[in-house]
Amino acid sequence: MTETGTDTLLDQRTDLRTEHGDHERFSHYADRDKITEAMVTGTPVVALCGKVWVPSRDPSKFPVCPECKRLYELGPDGRMREWAEKSRQESGSG
Repeated sequence: MTETGTDTLLDQRTDLRTEHGDHERFSHYADRDKITEAMVTGTPVVALCGKVWVPSRDPSKFPVCPECKRLYELGPDGRMREWAEKSRQESGSG
């Protein structure tokens, strides 16, 4: 009789690729004053990554959106350059 053993490996890496609907799983960066106003009035805000939503939950309970974090770390000038370049590419003039 032959014994065979099996081991199970658990892959615990975090997959940060975003798919359609994944924006709901993250906390997003947006202008602080606009977030405060949106929480009071129920109006939507736009995150750095482009997600439009009405803030209504505790952002500390979710990981930060990787795209928002990347854009935040670029700083205001870096974001403006990136968005201008993206706009040129989308309009076909870049």
